[in-house]
Amino acid sequence: MSDDLTPRQIVAELDRDIVGQHDAKRAVALALRNRWRRRQLDEEMRSQVTPKNILLIGPTGVGKTEIARRLAQLVGAPFVKVEATKFTEVGYYGRDVESMVRDLVEAAILIVKDRERQRIESKARDRAEARLLDLLLPEPPSPHRDRRTATAAAEGEVDEAAERRKRTREKMKSRLEAGEMEDAEVEVSVPGRAMAPVSILGGAGNMEQMEMDLQGMFEKLMPRPSQSRRMPVRDARPLLVEQEAEAMLDPEKINRASVALAEESGIIFLDEIDKIAGDEGSSRGPDVSRQGVQRDLLPIVEGTTVTTKYGPVRTDFVLFVAAGAFHRAKPSDLMPELQGRFPIRVELNDLTRDDFARILREPRASIVRQYQALMGTEGLTLSFTEEAIDAMAEIAFDVNRSTQNIGARRLHTILERVVEEISFDAPDRHGDRVTLDAEDVRRVLAPISQDEDLSRYIL
Repeated sequence: MSDDLTPRQIVAELDRDIVGQHDAKRAVALALRNRWRRRQLDEEMRSQVTPKNILLIGPTGVGKTEIARRLAQLVGAPFVKVEATKFTEVGYYGRDVESMVRDLVEAAILIVKDRERQRIESKARDRAEARLLDLLLPEPPSPHRDRRTATAAAEGEVDEAAERRKRTREKMKSRLEAGEMEDAEVEVSVPGRAMAPVSILGGAGNMEQMEMDLQGMFEKLMPRPSQSRRMPVRDARPLLVEQEAEAMLDPEKINRASVALAEESGIIFLDEIDKIAGDEGSSRGPDVSRQGVQRDLLPIVEGTTVTTKYGPVRTDFVLFVAAGAFHRAKPSDLMPELQGRFPIRVELNDLTRDDFARILREPRASIVRQYQALMGTEGLTLSFTEEAIDAMAEIAFDVNRSTQNIGARRLHTILERVVEEISFDAPDRHGDRVTLDAEDVRRVLAPISQDEDLSRYIL
């Protein structure tokens, strides 16, 4: 994380994409800044400071997941979003809770690899250009000569041929750099298809890790065969750059850096945690293992060591952000030990009519701007009046209140319905300018929104 990202600046960055929920933004900003503060401590104190995990409480569609996701993007931290309902306690068929830590390391691997590739990109491009030159101008077969009987004239011919080849290569390099050889075909060796994934039927618990280990073992024993393919230079260049970059990467170094990044900066977003709350024995059937999942989660959140194919990973300093609507359950229904591991609790507010209007107007990639950009690809200019945006916000608010409240996700449904006809005809309206006003919005949505039974199924 950049040293100059203060909590105030983190909140300001989040405000550019997420409307409202100031308390939640402050909580995650402080958690992030505390990570930087921890790194400034001496080794002895640093080992004693653990992150203060956060529990976000609020209905669906108010920004819980988006806050955590944008936060991870902001600082380049490995981020994993998992659903608590997909896990089962050990002994039941389903995902093992330790898999979230393995997913976190995989996310860290992608980040570290991307950083390394950017660092070596220019060198990899130079090597790829040299390989392209070799493919365009292959080395001639060297004639077999007996050095004892070679004459001075013959040696002179060889030197002259080498000089001619050097001049030709320089000309070819100039043409390649000028983009004149993009259509020339070269023969490139590309990796064959990967092996089919190894599966263990009936696997549960740690079988997932066993499957990954077996997959890695078989790939080492039987590497993917390569095959030659002819293609233009423009298509071959990115392949060669990728191959050269892969050859320059140090897998061991990347694995070590990824494990360290996951341990020190990883963020695990545990969604739907309210669905595993409740007392054991209070329900039957598929919910019978809810209490067991909480027991399995406890050591992960408290801090334990999880074995992955990249090495052991400690979870002591991973930041856990849990979220749930808690309509039927309460945070106090969680196990006391698990509650204690989420000391910071933030309640997110329901979205108001004004919030819906701001969501349509303010974010950098608001869904209104997204639809305008999509229509722009067809050459159609789409715009909305201020009254149209207010009308969509009002209808979204009313439908949420009269049917199921799904928060800001309702806007996607409403906007898709409003622009459906325009979107369908867009390929035939190249160059047109379309402006939607409040009357257009109400004309499309009024028949549905006024019929409560119909809006329940369509909006």
